Amino acid sequence: MIGLVLTGCGESKSTSRPKNKITWMQSSELSSMDISKMTDMISDTTLNGSNEGLLRMVKGNKLIPGVAKSYHVSKDGLTWTFNLRRSEWSNGTPVTAKDFVYSWQRTITPRTAGEFAYTFDHIKNAKAINAGKMAPSKLGAVAKGNDQLIVHLTKPQSYFKYLVSQAYFFPQSQAAVKKFGTKYGTTSQDMIYNGPFKLTGWTGTNDTWSLVKNNRYWHKDAVKLDQVKFQVEKDPSTVINQYQSNKLDVAVLSGQQVQQYRHSKQLHIRKNAQMWFMEMNQKKHPFFRNRNIRKAISLSINRKQFTKKVLQDGSTPSKGFVALGLGRRHGKEFADEAYVKAAVTNNAKKAKQLWAKGLKQTGKQSVTFTLLADDTDSGKRSAEYIQSELTKLPGFKVNVENLPFKTRLTRSSNGQFDMVLSSWTGDYPDPMTSLSNMTSHSSYNNGKWTNRQYDRLIAEAEGEDANKPQQRWQDMVKAEKVLANDEGIVPLYQAAVPQLVKPGIKGIQFFPESPEWDWSQVYKSE
Repeated sequence: MIGLVLTGCGESKSTSRPKNKITWMQSSELSSMDISKMTDMISDTTLNGSNEGLLRMVKGNKLIPGVAKSYHVSKDGLTWTFNLRRSEWSNGTPVTAKDFVYSWQRTITPRTAGEFAYTFDHIKNAKAINAGKMAPSKLGAVAKGNDQLIVHLTKPQSYFKYLVSQAYFFPQSQAAVKKFGTKYGTTSQDMIYNGPFKLTGWTGTNDTWSLVKNNRYWHKDAVKLDQVKFQVEKDPSTVINQYQSNKLDVAVLSGQQVQQYRHSKQLHIRKNAQMWFMEMNQKKHPFFRNRNIRKAISLSINRKQFTKKVLQDGSTPSKGFVALGLGRRHGKEFADEAYVKAAVTNNAKKAKQLWAKGLKQTGKQSVTFTLLADDTDSGKRSAEYIQSELTKLPGFKVNVENLPFKTRLTRSSNGQFDMVLSSWTGDYPDPMTSLSNMTSHSSYNNGKWTNRQYDRLIAEAEGEDANKPQQRWQDMVKAEKVLANDEGIVPLYQAAVPQLVKPGIKGIQFFPESPEWDWSQVYKSE
């Protein structure tokens, strides 16, 4: 350990590395490349590197042209017209407006079971199609020839421009989906690409894969890297050794390693919009439907100690479900305005009182549940800490099960858990990117918490108040407070990414929101 600390504090020995290639650490496996079915950040980020939508996100929450070279919005905000440039898939076939129409129809078709289907709700007939009440061909997205896409919304949506930059709004080739069949998006070979890079070397289960420059990309001349190689590393000691021996150019630190590198110019603390929280399966276990039980669980957790002593990576205690930085109005942060301090403050005495009351109401004297978490280093440490905090409640036995990321995701979405440590990273700079997930009909509401007042407030913010900025803001603030006071989930912390980057690697684009990373502008300086 002493040797590790000493070498960790120093700068790396310089050895030659390929000029146009970098090796990037990932903490978990790649789950899916199916645009309609992917759900996690690693898949989302990889899709953003290998594919492209109508618009493209860059630093500062700015949008630049992607496949669409220009677009126009009608005065009433209900019709969006996108004019497409001539571009190609990696197999040489043209990318057309029909590819967008097909992709969106595929995602919201019930049999696809796309978990992001709800993000299309503002498009005409999308809800009815997703409910199986209307044919997909009735979707309010129409291809006018190959080069123009016209989208009809049922109500204004100011952040629609951000949605079309996200992976779930990317185009898909119907011919490719038909060709690859059930294998589509499950390996790098069973997919075609229209972005800066192409995915190679991914079998669907391995821990290494690469993004290689796509010479058919319309803006290929701006892409400087030939390859980004990804390596999954879960052991902190291995990460340091790999970085020090130049087998990793970019790596993420864990725990005390951050302090070891605090004076190094290679350390970058990236504050993102990823919120970690605990979900309780209220559908499977009526016990968790008791509000006093949920509040007792939340009040049992010391979030300051958790972030400072356990995580030690720059993460900060949650103020609520919506991350800091996802919304600001009249100089006020949404997370600050919707803050319910009592809902996220450690209070062991009150927690035990509420717990005793909840046990009596549910007719229980003791309970045993299992907490699911990722098998990463931070996942293991987080689960152990939460376990130690919750078992302070009399009669509460908590078992821990750490699973591979992909398995944990599947178990979560299928409701195969008692309690689970989950995360969500906002897709666009608006509180609704998180708040919409907790409605009773959302596929991302894994714990199946329901609250009619919450649903009504979100419906108003997305409907009658959509064009009334101040009222919409208040609807969302009230909704967040309803969620906090009812402890629908247990907010834990807002994550940070303590990243080591080798000298000379420039142009990394980091987004607090999804897709988090963009490698299209990365280069190596001399």
